[in-house]
Amino acid sequence: MFAGTGIAIVCIAMLSWGIGDFLIQKSTRKVGDWETLLATAGFGTVILIPFVWRTVPLLFADPKGLFILVGSALVLTVAAILTFEALKEGKLAIVEPIWPLEIPAASILAFALLGDKITTFQLVLIVLLIIGLMLVSFRGKVLAWKHFAEKGVYIAVAGSVLMGFADFLLGWGSRVTDPVTANFVLNIIMTVVCLVFLVARGRTGQAVRDIYHSRGLLLMMAVSDNVAWLAYAYAMTVIPIAVATGLSESSVIIAVLLGLSMNHEKLEKHQKVGLVVALASAVALAFITSA
Repeated sequence: MFAGTGIAIVCIAMLSWGIGDFLIQKSTRKVGDWETLLATAGFGTVILIPFVWRTVPLLFADPKGLFILVGSALVLTVAAILTFEALKEGKLAIVEPIWPLEIPAASILAFALLGDKITTFQLVLIVLLIIGLMLVSFRGKVLAWKHFAEKGVYIAVAGSVLMGFADFLLGWGSRVTDPVTANFVLNIIMTVVCLVFLVARGRTGQAVRDIYHSRGLLLMMAVSDNVAWLAYAYAMTVIPIAVATGLSESSVIIAVLLGLSMNHEKLEKHQKVGLVVALASAVALAFITSA
C-alpha cells in the first residue's frame, strides 16, 4: 500500500517537472539564473511557512537532521545554478540527455550510505530507463562524440551529478525529519544564498524589477517546481530513492509525448527506440515496486 502511494506521488513529481523544465529554460533566459532560483525558492519559503512554524524549531534539538538539510540546500543551490547555466548556454537537445546521470549518482549514495536496497530486476529496469531517457532526449539525427564538445555539456554533467547528490540528501533529510520541513529548509537557505549573491553583485534592484515584470511566467514555474520537489520528497520516504529518482526523471517522456500530440513533432529512429524502452521500463518499474 505504501509503495503504491509512493509511486502515485512520484508520478505527480514527474508531471510537474515535465512542465517546470520548459518554464525554467524560458525563465533563465529572460531574467537570469540567480533571479529564477530566487523566485522559485522565495515562493516555496512563503507558501510553506504556515505548515512548518511548529516543526522548524525542533530541528535545533536534532543537529543531525538540520545538518543533512542544510547540506542538501547548499548542494542543490550549486546544482541548480549549474543546471540553469547549462540550459542558458547550451541547446536543450544537447543538455537534456545528460540529466539522467543524476539517477545513478543518487542511487549509489543511497545504497552506500543508507543501505537503500533494490532488487536485481529493479536495477536492470533503472539502467534501461536511463538508456531510454538519454536516447529519447537526444534530438539530433546522429549521436556523435562531437556533441560532447557542445556548449553547456560539461556544466550539465557537473550539475547532474551534484543534483543526484542533492536528491540523496533531500531523501535522507525527509526521512529523518519530514518532507515539508525538508523542503522549507531547502527553500529558505537557497533564498538567503541568492539574496546575498545578488546584493554582493549590486543586482538586487534589477532582480526585483525583472521578477516583477516576468511574474506570470515565474509564478507558473515556481508552482510547478515546488509541487515537484514536495512530491519527490514524499515519494523518497516510502520507496527506494533510486526508484523515486528514476521515475521522476521520466518527465522527459511527458515532454516528448506532449510534443508529439500538440506540436506534431517527428522523432528520429533512436528517439522512437528510446521512447519505447523508457516507457516500458518506467511502467514495469512502477508496477513491480507498487506490487
